[in-house]
Amino acid sequence: MPPVTGRSFFRWARMQRRRQMNKMASNPPGDCCIKGVKHEGSSTGTLVTINNKHQAYIAMPSPAALQAAPNKKGAAILFIPDVIGIWQNSKLLADQYAANGYLTLVIDPFNGDPLSLDRPAGFDFMSWLQHGSDGDNPHTPEAVDPIIETAIKYLKEERGVKRLGAVGYCFGAKYVVRHSKDGILCGYVAHPSFVTEDELQNFGRPLSIAAAETDEIFTIQQRHRSEAILRGVGKPYQINLYSGVVHGFAVRGDMTVRHEKFAKEQAFIQAVAWFDNFLLTE
Repeated sequence: MPPVTGRSFFRWARMQRRRQMNKMASNPPGDCCIKGVKHEGSSTGTLVTINNKHQAYIAMPSPAALQAAPNKKGAAILFIPDVIGIWQNSKLLADQYAANGYLTLVIDPFNGDPLSLDRPAGFDFMSWLQHGSDGDNPHTPEAVDPIIETAIKYLKEERGVKRLGAVGYCFGAKYVVRHSKDGILCGYVAHPSFVTEDELQNFGRPLSIAAAETDEIFTIQQRHRSEAILRGVGKPYQINLYSGVVHGFAVRGDMTVRHEKFAKEQAFIQAVAWFDNFLLTE
């Protein structure tokens, strides 16, 4: 990579995006990844610190939920969020997974450096990814992979998890498909970004994808290419397309807009049904 920073780095990244379209199953994150609506509600989980370093949010299923689905005891979901990290919307989603019987852990993959919603115009997204807000806290695979591995180890060793699924929204999708080797048995991703074709090919586990009709990050061409890759892998897969919504709808959609609310809720039902059918049997 050339020694570029700021605007020149962003231009270079756009050039790389165009050159590597045939190698990417979804494009790098962009401005659409930090736009959306904060949802209303009160979270019920708990903030924890893993290894005295990594912040996480854990949502526990109630005894009633486990009594209704005893086969979910020992099953859990690792929730890898979008670039907003652990915030209102991701907490509420984690609580919903827990209400459906799955212990759910939302990990902070950004080492304390998530972004806020609706950044001002001109924000250098790619510089943040490469260097972090302070210039010395990158959010590249070399930095993020160890955090995901730590979260998986925590769930298995500290929480006694035997069957682990993972959800990834936007940025988080890449790290779902990168970590089947570490024990992720089943995956669900919504409006994925930054996933390479090789990563998708090598996941090798049941995978469900929720896609937006309008998405410059996970384009029509990349969606069709992803379908071809998953068909070739031979494991169960699903790609659901939601009309009238854009990138981010499954976690940051506007709940006052009827079709966005419907798509967001259906994408969540899609995830739970996928885990109910494939995580518990894989």
